[in-house]
Amino acid sequence: MSIDRVPFITLNRFESGFKKQFLSGVAELVDNTQFVGGPQVATLEQKLAEMSHAKHVVGCANGTDAIQIALRAAGVEKDQVVLLPDMTFWATFEAVVNAGGIPVTVDVNRDTCHWDINTFKQAVDEYKPRAAVLVHLYGWASPDTSAIRSYAAANDVLLIEDGAQCFGTLCDDDSVLGNALIATTSFYPAKVLGASGDAGAIFTNDEDIAKTARTLCNHGRSDHYSHGLVGWNSRIGSYESLFLNLSLEHIEARLASRLAAVEYYREQLVDIPLKVVTSSDNVEENGYCAVAMIDPELRPELISTLQSANIGYGTIYPGAMSRQQGAASFLKGKIDFGNADFISKAVLNLPCFAYVTEAELDYVVRTVRSHFN
Repeated sequence: MSIDRVPFITLNRFESGFKKQFLSGVAELVDNTQFVGGPQVATLEQKLAEMSHAKHVVGCANGTDAIQIALRAAGVEKDQVVLLPDMTFWATFEAVVNAGGIPVTVDVNRDTCHWDINTFKQAVDEYKPRAAVLVHLYGWASPDTSAIRSYAAANDVLLIEDGAQCFGTLCDDDSVLGNALIATTSFYPAKVLGASGDAGAIFTNDEDIAKTARTLCNHGRSDHYSHGLVGWNSRIGSYESLFLNLSLEHIEARLASRLAAVEYYREQLVDIPLKVVTSSDNVEENGYCAVAMIDPELRPELISTLQSANIGYGTIYPGAMSRQQGAASFLKGKIDFGNADFISKAVLNLPCFAYVTEAELDYVVRTVRSHFN
């Protein structure tokens, strides 16, 4: 079959029987009026704990809430300084502000697109933060994750890890989510483990943090009409939990398909101005994004070629946090070497989703290569 278009991402390539199984499960939830909480939620949290090797998992309404709740549960209080990368999604920044923290943006390494230990040390020494949010972009992780964790602990900095894109990612042969003090993820539908709507989760090995997080997710309740904390209404729903439970049965195949796509690009797109970038050697990525870099001056013309060929693309993300209009009135300070700004102008994400076909990948590769020939 001739290919003449490839979406950046599509969400409807389900396994055989998946849709029927989900709709059958929805009917059962309706029959049993299990809309909030219930066995699907409990099963999901148990499965996530087993897969991530975290002792405690708390489901919540979305990935942004997960970061806000994690900050509070870890002990961040109003008007305390919180470091975050200058290269991330806006949700990381607004979560710090919404949780009462004062944000300081810290630049990333231009080669790894993540924090490195030297810049992190500089930021801790200069700003004396109460907490820091380490973000794992692109389904990767910072190659200096272990060193950053150690330095944060030694300097009494609460380290929250935003793993919205890194479900299934390993660093130094360990689960990123399961080995953090407290980590979060998003189950937004486009993620490698996506729900049919918004959902998120918090991972920790600390029982007290887990208990506080669960309380904050449910209006700060100590019992039904007693409230020991001011929290959120951020409960994960049964429908989303059902969808995620069914998806977990296929997660290995979905990850393998995505990783195969990234590898195909890496092998086929060589000796051209567009360079496919992959995670560091000590990081096992999950295939969330196919990431490439190009001279910013050349990017617009390549994007135009992709658009003419009906090929979807992404620029994740198109702007540094410290340069967003909404950041100015909240920033306490920043460390800015221009790396996040450069990456935002150079990055180009190619189509990557579960069960993308080789014919589709070949069409993308031929189109990109022909652009430079």
